[in-house]
Amino acid sequence: MTCAACVARVEKALGRIDGVTATVSLATERARVDAPAGVDDDALIEAVRSAGYDAAPAADTQGHDADDSAAATAARLRLRLIWAAWLTVPVVLVSMIPPLQFPGWQWMALALSTPVVWWCGWTFHVGAWRALRHRSASMDTLISLGSGVSWAWSMVAVLFLGAGEIGMTMHMSLLPSDSMGAEIYFEVAAGIVALVLLGRFLEARARRSAGQAIRALLALAPDTAVLVTGDGEVTVPAASVQVGDVVLVRPGDRVPVDGQVLEGASAVDRALLTGESLPVEVGPGDPVEGGSLNAGGRITVRATRVGADTAVHRVAQLVEAAQAGKAPVQRLADRVAGVFVPVVILIAVGTLVGWLATGHPAGEAMTAAVAVLVISCPCALGLATPAALMVGTGRGAQLGILIRGPEVLESTRRVTVAVLDKTGTLTEGVMRVAHVQPAPGWDASEVLALAGAAEAGSEHPIARAIAEAAGEAAPLVAASAFRSTAGLGVTAEVEGREVLVGRSDSLSGPLAVARDAARSEGRTVVAVEVDGAPAGVIAVSDVMRPGTPRAIAMLRELGLRPIMLTGDAAAPAQAVAAAAGIDEVVSDVLPHDKERVVRELQEAGEVVAMAGDGVNDAPALVRADLGIAMGTGTDVAAEAADITLVTPDPRAIADAIRLSRRTLRTIQGNLVWAFGYNVAAIPLAVLGLLNPLIAAAAMGLSSIFVVTNSLRLRGFRPAR
Repeated sequence: MTCAACVARVEKALGRIDGVTATVSLATERARVDAPAGVDDDALIEAVRSAGYDAAPAADTQGHDADDSAAATAARLRLRLIWAAWLTVPVVLVSMIPPLQFPGWQWMALALSTPVVWWCGWTFHVGAWRALRHRSASMDTLISLGSGVSWAWSMVAVLFLGAGEIGMTMHMSLLPSDSMGAEIYFEVAAGIVALVLLGRFLEARARRSAGQAIRALLALAPDTAVLVTGDGEVTVPAASVQVGDVVLVRPGDRVPVDGQVLEGASAVDRALLTGESLPVEVGPGDPVEGGSLNAGGRITVRATRVGADTAVHRVAQLVEAAQAGKAPVQRLADRVAGVFVPVVILIAVGTLVGWLATGHPAGEAMTAAVAVLVISCPCALGLATPAALMVGTGRGAQLGILIRGPEVLESTRRVTVAVLDKTGTLTEGVMRVAHVQPAPGWDASEVLALAGAAEAGSEHPIARAIAEAAGEAAPLVAASAFRSTAGLGVTAEVEGREVLVGRSDSLSGPLAVARDAARSEGRTVVAVEVDGAPAGVIAVSDVMRPGTPRAIAMLRELGLRPIMLTGDAAAPAQAVAAAAGIDEVVSDVLPHDKERVVRELQEAGEVVAMAGDGVNDAPALVRADLGIAMGTGTDVAAEAADITLVTPDPRAIADAIRLSRRTLRTIQGNLVWAFGYNVAAIPLAVLGLLNPLIAAAAMGLSSIFVVTNSLRLRGFRPAR
């Protein structure tokens, strides 16, 4: 495909199959097809071929194969461009600089321009013929007509109109000539081909750069894995690893599967997958993602997801799906492009007839008509949205921001309120020991050690937090006679002493003061008794993520009003909100009421973005105008969201909105340029104010502008 007219034709061909709808992207050269069960790949491929193109299932062109194909296309264009440049430059120089016009120069121009037009430009003629066979027209039609007509007219002039006479000269002009017939246009014919080839080559390189993010993601997945079996270690293709298999990951290797660490400890670098700058420490029981780099020790991993189900492949699939989508404004551009080329041809014919009818020389009329053909640029219309979307979503994937499609971009522009779930979004969702207040005569470390030993046998989140904190300070002492009483706490015998860890309601004195102070800050407090006497209190809390206060400030800078949504009681909720910098809090919200809160805000005229991570957030994420799922959350939340954040950093919420808005502005700028360029350029050509060479250069630059403007999105940086 070469332009938006090609896109429209392929979509129309696929749409002729009953029940099939298709969205085709010029930038990615992919079609996303929704088809009923009875329609197979062969039927879809045949439909594409009936339109004059070819196709293959996307699964057969993943990764290196697709990249190799794009590289081969660029190499082919480069070869033809080099030959076209070497042959065209002498023709242009001798044709436009009279002192260089030696006797018989026009015959040299004929000899050099002919291979440029008919070999270097062969791809344009083939494309035009293919379109004609299917009763349609494309960008190739315009280039083929422009170069072919210029060459054919020049041949007629040389052979029959006296332009072949030895000693004939021409003068240089940036406007169409007023010659009475002896003018020749070999430099125009060759120049059109050379300049369009240059534009196509630069565009192909830029489009490869635009897709670099997806290729980099897929390159993270290693080709081989070291499988641990009963007979030892064996290297196998990564694609052959099954769920439940155990793989060995040595220092410096990439993890080949998603899984859980069985043995060993290491630091795993997830930067290219999630955008996190620092490696994450992992040990037995911790999850690891395929494509992550093992930056520390030797670990073994049990596979939980393999092949296309791994995180890196799912991220790539989400991004590719987003890139295949279309914003409503792009669908309008495609409809315009569908009739653009035939209209341009009619304008060119009308220009030729009009100039001749008003008494202008045939050469001058032909030149104006050729300028109309080559100045028009449906390429820019076709690339305006997909090029920006390709770069923007690819850059997002590098930063751990997955945007589902172009329609999401429009939502980010209109958002006025950001509703943020507390647990797992603004906080880590894991209880941690925040403070230990010992009773007089006791040491804080001793109180924590005894409580941790007693709680080691419990699975309660608060118990786990205390046991983990005690274990980090010193090895846990073995406890016996463990007993848990619902609503009261646990008792155990530790080093001959009876330890009770439980409710703190009956405390008095300094410990009661410490308890009340901790509760006012939104913390949960448990009391520790040893042999029946108070030994201290331990305050635990869901720790706020380090980036939360900055994330709230960033949302305000974007013009959004942050609101915290939580099931916590009012007092602890207000404490967390104050620390985060949030003024509005909706507390005591049951899971099924979250959707109601979002709906009420919408009914009040707000455009709502909702960020959450749990199953109970899914209805609210669907209801919201913009749903954002945090990367630490559930698959249900991710499926319900418009944007998924692979990283748990809440600052990525604001980054996602910033990137989406910037991508939308780039798309709008591209479309304004593409439409504006054609609206302004075609009348100039009709009026004879453009030399076809200048027109060809401008046409090529139009597409290059759209792609390079989109590539600026690669420079997007997270705000910190």
